[in-house]
Amino acid sequence: MSTLRVIFSGFITGSVMTVPGISGGSAAMVIGIYDDLVRAVSRLFSEPRKNIPLLIKFSIGAVAGIVLIARAVSWLLTTPAEIPVRFMFLGAVAGGIPMIFRQAGVKKMRSSDLLLILAGVSVALLLSALPGGIFAPGNRGVTAVILQFTGGILLAAALVLPGLSASHFLYLLGIYDTVMEMLADFNILSLLPLSCGLVLGTFLTARVLETLIQRHQKGTFLVILGFMLASLRELYPHEASGIPLFVGIPCIIVGFVPVYYLQTKHTEKNK
Repeated sequence: MSTLRVIFSGFITGSVMTVPGISGGSAAMVIGIYDDLVRAVSRLFSEPRKNIPLLIKFSIGAVAGIVLIARAVSWLLTTPAEIPVRFMFLGAVAGGIPMIFRQAGVKKMRSSDLLLILAGVSVALLLSALPGGIFAPGNRGVTAVILQFTGGILLAAALVLPGLSASHFLYLLGIYDTVMEMLADFNILSLLPLSCGLVLGTFLTARVLETLIQRHQKGTFLVILGFMLASLRELYPHEASGIPLFVGIPCIIVGFVPVYYLQTKHTEKNK
């Protein structure tokens, strides 16, 4: 794969990752670079000369995409478009749910399947019950830095697993707006603990998650399904209680359709 194509693939993946509901892993699969990335991460130390250049090129493109789109999203969330944009985020996450269900390959729902979905629901509810801003970057002190580092490790799972949106996970942790603002301002120093946790978590979980998908695909995706279903309520803009439905519903549809299409393409490509 040429250098330009790898960088461009990184740019596209990084750009879509800033939108809750759009999985960077799924985007990478549609582009055709996901398997190369997982292989490069899991075999980084055994084949460094082959894998490090690929990861560096991809990261350059991804960082550029994240920063540019984060600036646009951060600006939109300070304008009257904030509520419609948040409804679009809700639709985007909902658009990924059908693909997760298909990936699980459930033909007949059993009690064991429901238990796995409930496990995902429990994880989402547990995260949402944590004190607001506990993982927020920029907080000082040893405990705050450790929590930010831990948040980065948790975020790594969302980054690696196809179908799970890293930005959606940031939203669930209550730090989406803060991270988008810091990325837009290129405030890298404040994001350093979270980023270090993310990098370490990616290396630690890449092979584990790859194995889980290969050996326990159904169970893995059922847990993700429960997680996504439970976290939809966190995305609903509760401050929009007075907004008429004719504003919210079209925005949800606008967010739902492209993500559903992207995820469908991803599924077809892997048949």
